[in-house]
Amino acid sequence: MVHRTIRGTIQYTSKQPERMDKERGREYFTLTQQADGTQVLQAHCEIDDTPNVIRDVVLAMNADSSPIDCSVRLTVGDRYEGSGWMRFGKQAVECETHNQRDGRISQKVEIDKPVKWLQAHPIVGDALLMRLYDLKSGPGKTFFPNLFLTSPDHRGATGPLLFKTGFGIRYVGEDVVTIKAGRFKARHFQLVDTAGNLPEEHPPYNLWCTADEDYMFLKAGVEGYMQTHYELADYQIIEGAL
Repeated sequence: MVHRTIRGTIQYTSKQPERMDKERGREYFTLTQQADGTQVLQAHCEIDDTPNVIRDVVLAMNADSSPIDCSVRLTVGDRYEGSGWMRFGKQAVECETHNQRDGRISQKVEIDKPVKWLQAHPIVGDALLMRLYDLKSGPGKTFFPNLFLTSPDHRGATGPLLFKTGFGIRYVGEDVVTIKAGRFKARHFQLVDTAGNLPEEHPPYNLWCTADEDYMFLKAGVEGYMQTHYELADYQIIEGAL
């Protein structure tokens, strides 16, 4: 039996006219697929835009990317913002966290079915989210309720706390993309139907991931007021014996 690790770097750039293609952040990640099907994602994320954000995430998931547990530590404007730990059970979701505004917080949310996804805001995780869409349906759109965020802020710059939400995934179809990390056969998705589920509607979001079981992030772009671009700059696949 072996485990398998994908290690990579994602570059954050701007598409605003006054700073076109200028670097505005970066993300270093490892995703380890263990022999029992568990996946463990570790991501260090840096956003340079003021106030700058530094986020460290360790997220354990089942084979279908549904969450098991997660820890998040967050710095905003070069100051500690908060840290927390979350656990996802069959009947409840629990969170123990501390942040500079509210101090120590305990949360417990009762659920009637297992949670399908936790978005802790690393960009690499956005591609894993697309596993929720049933490709057998072909191109189209599906709305997913009962999802959770660690922050409703578009930059993930608050909390961390449990925030229940839902949104839609649209599958556009297969594509071929050429990025810094190489040329890939890809699947093109869009994140839609965020209105009413977040304090502020998320701008249109297009994402491409590998057209295989890895769903490895390749590139993405956010329109609207954000005008940001994300691209896989390099990656490495490592096989390891257990």
